[in-house]
Amino acid sequence: MLYHEIHRLANTIQTYSWGSPSFIAELLHIDNMSREPHAELWMGTHPRGPSQVIMEGGPVPLPSLIAEYPHEILGRRVTANFGNALPFLFKILGVERPLSIQVHPDKQQAAAGFSRENNKGVPPDSPERNYHDDNHKPELIYALTPFTALCGFRAPRVIADYLDNIAPHTLREETTILRSGGLKTFYSRLMTLAPERKKEIIDETALNAAKLSREDGACAWICRLSKEYPDDAGILSPVILNLVELKPGQAMYLPAGRLHAYIHGLGIELMANSDNVIRGGLTGKNIDVAELLSIVTFSDTPVEIMEGAADGNEKVFRTGAAEFQLSEINTSIYQSYQSAEIRNVEILLFVEGTVTLESSSTELTASPGDVFLIPALAPPYRITGNCRVFKAAVPL
Repeated sequence: MLYHEIHRLANTIQTYSWGSPSFIAELLHIDNMSREPHAELWMGTHPRGPSQVIMEGGPVPLPSLIAEYPHEILGRRVTANFGNALPFLFKILGVERPLSIQVHPDKQQAAAGFSRENNKGVPPDSPERNYHDDNHKPELIYALTPFTALCGFRAPRVIADYLDNIAPHTLREETTILRSGGLKTFYSRLMTLAPERKKEIIDETALNAAKLSREDGACAWICRLSKEYPDDAGILSPVILNLVELKPGQAMYLPAGRLHAYIHGLGIELMANSDNVIRGGLTGKNIDVAELLSIVTFSDTPVEIMEGAADGNEKVFRTGAAEFQLSEINTSIYQSYQSAEIRNVEILLFVEGTVTLESSSTELTASPGDVFLIPALAPPYRITGNCRVFKAAVPL
């Protein structure tokens, strides 16, 4: 039966201006002769880019297969908690240019925002739409290469110390607000500046950051951002948000409300099945500062770098999110990988090595770039040979 077999998936590549013509293409051995900016590979059921299940009679949209066999594909625990829908979206990100300053809503905010925009008659594909669905979007980013990001606010006193050096005249009043603990007031004022004052602040910031750029990474990023976005107060983000440098193999979890921006690198991303993004700057896309300020959590929370918990040749990144869990699996000729007998739905992404993926009902060859759907009712499977594979699953 269909749901007893492992199925190969064909997936959608999204091209955005910040993407890379080489990062994803080289990882997955994809030809990109036209040098398009491959930004994201989507694996899942989101309507803006659903995966296709490769069948003998031709490709079948993954949402259609799940609709026909929800319990068998997803698992009864998943359908009991999330209905007849895959609860996660699995991605590869190739970030050559900085992404926008952005935040994702919680479930209540997403439901309200989606309903509000629908009632206003905002077209589903409108560039002015913030909410493309009614779901929240907690997410995990895993670094395949050195991966640079901005994530969460620095402590107000740390931000104030930076501003004393790079904007001592134009942001003097806002720095005083910061030192009194007014993080939300400070950031709200910064993001709603009048054009003339904003230009004065940007000019002073860029000039002073350039003097410090050789010795300070945050100031170096301000210089780079000011060249790409010379009229955007978001160029101050590297000194307002934590500058995070993930090493390959490290990961970071972002709950709803955490202000962030990914600025360079190749990574694996796993999230709840949503594409709700509220942007505040550093982008040519729709910016909605008022909505962003209503969603952001204004607290200086330290960034937790995740190394994963080893379980044999599987390293698991547990976040507490009910919708998803990421694992990295490394096999060799001496150590194969054997799946658990009881599982929810899984998607496997192979990035290194050519190996055998087999169960009692299926035997397939897996190579870099191959993606497979493992239905919940498929027999236990084994991976043999030398490989590196990432597994997206719903925790039991």
